Amino acid sequence: MKRHFTEDQGRTSNTRRRTAPGRRPYPGTQAVVRAMAILKAFTDEHPERGVADLARELELHKTTVFRLLAALEHEGMIARTGSAGIYRLGPDAIVLGAQALRSNDLRTAAHAELVALADASGETTSLEVLVSDDEVLILDEILSRHLLGSTPSIGWRFPAHATSTGKVLLAAARYDGPEPVRPRAAASSRLVKVTPRTITSAARLERELQAVWKQEYATAIEELEPGLVAVAAPVRNHERRVVAALSVAGPNTRLSPARIPELALLVRRAAERVSQHLGCPPAVGASALVRQSVRPIAAPASSVEPRARR
Repeated sequence: MKRHFTEDQGRTSNTRRRTAPGRRPYPGTQAVVRAMAILKAFTDEHPERGVADLARELELHKTTVFRLLAALEHEGMIARTGSAGIYRLGPDAIVLGAQALRSNDLRTAAHAELVALADASGETTSLEVLVSDDEVLILDEILSRHLLGSTPSIGWRFPAHATSTGKVLLAAARYDGPEPVRPRAAASSRLVKVTPRTITSAARLERELQAVWKQEYATAIEELEPGLVAVAAPVRNHERRVVAALSVAGPNTRLSPARIPELALLVRRAAERVSQHLGCPPAVGASALVRQSVRPIAAPASSVEPRARR
């Protein structure tokens, strides 16, 4: 028979495991930690819970759970449903969540990761969004540490089909949802040829977007500017919908084909961490990806570089 413990008895339980890895609760905060564990137990899969259900999952005594639920209900964080003994998140929890979303804008959530990504790669990094069917807007960027090849471009717009970030966002516009959106045939006149390597075929672009969506990153190799290479990955919000893209960009003398896989992994890690700052639940297998440390990548020296674009 499973033994239950009261608040006065020390134990290792699911409430302890719900705290951040490697972080122990401050002395005297046990009740707060347990109350937070109860709130976090209400999920999309389990929006309504009973006392016995919570006690079993959190390995707490029913009396303890009931007492904490009563306190949370008094503060509006928990509410009773029409069924006896069944609870759900309360109105004040909704208000608090909405306030958190409003205060956690994209640039704030992404800036530190852009800095870390630029430091690790040695190249220019950016945060970009889709502002129309065919353009991306640079919301934030960190310039390369190299003297040549770095030009500030916050607020600039570029054709989406010629950029790595644009490909990520165009792919999301088609495939990010329960049902893939039937892609509209892109008019050839809209796929402007920026360089000799820019994709101007609607069919070819569609094939590339399908590949981008499957591999979860995109590249643009001399498609926006001769000599410029860029790699991008999607940023997701609390509903796991793609809302932006992170990129790293630099000259082809430093961003060689051999470096693309490692750069793609760096960008994906950074994008996953930004997504988690926005409240996105980690995807299966993503936690290990995010936990891996970011190491600087060695790159050959270059004397001539293109301007840093995506």
